[in-house]
Amino acid sequence: MNLRSGSLEVSAHRGPLFWLGAGFFLLASAAPLGAYESDQYSHRLEPIRDCREELNAVVNRALEQVVERWQGPPSEYRFAVEVYRILGGLHWVDHIERLAMKSRTVDKLPQTRFHSIFRGAPFTATRTLFVFGVGRTIRLAGSLVGSDKLGHFISQGLKYYRSYRAGWSEDRILGRGRFNERWLFGQWTTGVYSNADLVANYEGYRFYRSLFEDDIVPGKKAIVTWRWGRPHLARPFDWADHVNDYWDEALNPSHFGPGLGRFMHRRLVSLCSEEARDPAQYVPREEAALKQRYARLGMRDGSEFRLDVLCGRAALAQEAGR
Repeated sequence: MNLRSGSLEVSAHRGPLFWLGAGFFLLASAAPLGAYESDQYSHRLEPIRDCREELNAVVNRALEQVVERWQGPPSEYRFAVEVYRILGGLHWVDHIERLAMKSRTVDKLPQTRFHSIFRGAPFTATRTLFVFGVGRTIRLAGSLVGSDKLGHFISQGLKYYRSYRAGWSEDRILGRGRFNERWLFGQWTTGVYSNADLVANYEGYRFYRSLFEDDIVPGKKAIVTWRWGRPHLARPFDWADHVNDYWDEALNPSHFGPGLGRFMHRRLVSLCSEEARDPAQYVPREEAALKQRYARLGMRDGSEFRLDVLCGRAALAQEAGR
């Protein structure tokens, strides 16, 4: 390196260590933006307690804090940002995500960051997953949910909402979500195009709109009203208004790149004996309604990685080979 005219010039003759380091730096830098991926395949049949009550309390307390601390004129967008600052924040993972990962009162499946369905996959296929591992899995409003989805709901949901407030059409907002999932927040850094991430992003956007708009949650009034220039809570927040089986990456599987896809096929077939124990746990509830609800999100077909499909095909192939 040499300094010329006040600028830093890097030699054009860069060795492989330079490129390896540069690539790792880019991946490490991207990881906080996308947080963790998750794994709802491993230990799926283990019973864990639903944490809806605990996490409802966390969100409702955040709403109460914003109301109690409010100063200045009414502003729907500023209210939304204040909620985000309490539950999200500019960190590797959002506050609520970290709470779910660390809290002893929130049950998690017994799967850890580096012992997941992705264990053993090559670095070239998983990239940041290889380095940073996966998030924990909780049961929320009846569905198995990766802790990373809480961050998507709060942080990515606010980005969608900000675009909505700026006058973007919903088609344009959803298109930006698809772009992010293909590149920095998704497949480019992790090898995973997560359909469940897109669902959680969209539901977060609906949450921010539901703060001040009636019937965003069908049949329910807005959460917040203004009286004499101050915000008041009209009803409590409930995760059940937003969470469903399409947040579950085993029921709404991701689309994987070719290398990771081949690995996942081999790994998932090994779980077919688990699927046979309780097939109902491997099929999403109310799937037709969910497909219709999220038809515009740009989800990519990942059905070949759903165990009811994969194990059914494996059984047919085995029969044909006899």
